[in-house]
Formats: sequence, C-alpha cells, structure tokens
Amino acid sequence: MTTDLEFNAHRFASAAPHYLQGRPRYAPALYGRLAQICGLDGHKRLLDLGCGPGQIAIALSPYLSEGLGLDPEPAMLALAREQAAAAPNLRFQEGSSYDLGPALGRFDLCTIGRAFHWMNRAETLRSLDRLIEPGGAVVLFETDLPELPQNAWYQAYRKVTEVYANEDPERVRRKAADWAPDDSLLLASPFDHLERASVIERHETPIDTLIDRALSTSSMTRAKLADRAEALAAELRAVLAPFAAEGRIVEYVESQATIARRG
Repeated sequence: MTTDLEFNAHRFASAAPHYLQGRPRYAPALYGRLAQICGLDGHKRLLDLGCGPGQIAIALSPYLSEGLGLDPEPAMLALAREQAAAAPNLRFQEGSSYDLGPALGRFDLCTIGRAFHWMNRAETLRSLDRLIEPGGAVVLFETDLPELPQNAWYQAYRKVTEVYANEDPERVRRKAADWAPDDSLLLASPFDHLERASVIERHETPIDTLIDRALSTSSMTRAKLADRAEALAAELRAVLAPFAAEGRIVEYVESQATIARRG
C-alpha cells in the first residue's frame, strides 16, 4: 500500500496567489465546535502544520495562548503574515513536517489543512507524538462537495479539470487504489481514537473563483500548465455558464475536521 509522495518544498509557489481566493473557506462554525471538543480555553498552544496562508491558525487564534504556523513555501507564509496582522499571538515560520523536533516546543493541538497527503504521514505522526501534550490531538481539516442535486454543476467542472490534473503523476498516484487513506494511517498511529465534526454551508461562488480554485491545486498550477492555464480557464467558463446566475454558482460545501487523539 502506497503512503508517501516525494517531498517538494515549493510545489505551491505559483498556486499561492490563487489559494485564498479559490479554495473554499472552512466553515466558521467548525472552529467553534473544535474549540469545544478540544477544550481550547485560551491557554493552549497550537501547531498549524503545512499552514499555507494561515486561515486555520487565524480562525483559532482567539481560543489560543499561542500558535505557530509552519510551511515550506515563502509565498504562502507571506500571505499568512499579512492575513494575521491582527493576531499577535501567532507567528509563522518556514519549515515542514521534516523539521519537527523539540526546538519547536510542546503543543496541545496540531492542525493540518489539506496537506497531510504531502507528508511522510506515518513518520509525521510519530514525530507529533513526541511534541503533543498527553491530552492533545491531531486534527485534519478538509472540504468537500457532497453528492447533492444542488452540486450538479460539479460534474461538469470535474470533467474539465481532471483532463488537466491527470497529467500530474503525483495526483494519479494519490488517486490509485493502493493509496493508503489518511484514516488508516491514523488508526495505525498513537493517535488512533478518531472523531469527526462537520458543517455544510451554502455558498454563492463566482465562476472566476472556481477558476482560481483549479489553479490553486498542485496539479494545475500556472507553473505546470504554462500557456495552457488560459485554455483551462476558458473551458471552465464555458461549461459552468449554464449553471450560473449573474456569474455565480450555488455550491454546498462540507467542512470536516477529523480529530485524532491517543486511545
């Protein structure tokens, strides 16, 4: 069973400008629910691993004493620092799961948003076991579009994007039948007690934002597509137009947190 991809510190360099605009936000209510479940009382320390532009750490900052965001991509860290200007209890540092060690200190919570699959997952969990306090947790954040009639437009969107994305060998590997699911890695780790929380929200999303969403993924960055990025954008505008009202698509997005504690 396949568990790991080769580390590439800068695979999201050209995706960064599209990330905040394109990726669905995590539901605000999910952060409050997580704070309740994990007892975030203003005295806990957070590690946001693979933090990207810092949206998780920023949203959780009112519940924390301190938060540290780690990401290997300077363009993402620049966005995070800009967005976190009003959160003085956060700091952001260049680094990755391969840099986990005692110099970072101890944490009560480690969040990982849409990034766990880029790590050596088993080794990352072993490293986190040495850094997370006994009552702490690892939390994986994801967003998905449930299979609902209201999300019918998504099939047309995927039909276009998968033509481009499947040219990326890393994506093909992650979608293969022998790719180990995150849950299986968690269940084989010290953090083998799993709980899920999720929230479904209705969004009205501009078509241009959905184009940014495609370009924010590792498989369809401008660096990979080069002059084909504009062809992708044109195809998406064409297939999404029948589903749009005044240039906007209605989508129902599920934000999910998998909370993993020691059993």
